[in-house]
Amino acid sequence: MTQENTVEMPTTETDARQTEQQLVESWRAAELERAGYPPEAAAELAARSDVDLHLAVEILSKGCSAELALSIFR
Repeated sequence: MTQENTVEMPTTETDARQTEQQLVESWRAAELERAGYPPEAAAELAARSDVDLHLAVEILSKGCSAELALSIFR
């Protein structure tokens, strides 16, 4: 029976930020989908730091279509 030696590499700060960024974008996309955006549009808006999540959700709750809202944010 052989024992395999494994060495864990420390996570760099950059890797941690990317992971955190991905988690935030995933959460934002889920919230946007829940509000009524199609998945692709939600992912696009979620990745943009210049789009306010609350405004993007509110605009749909006021009756704006997802298509029109997406064109406004583009």
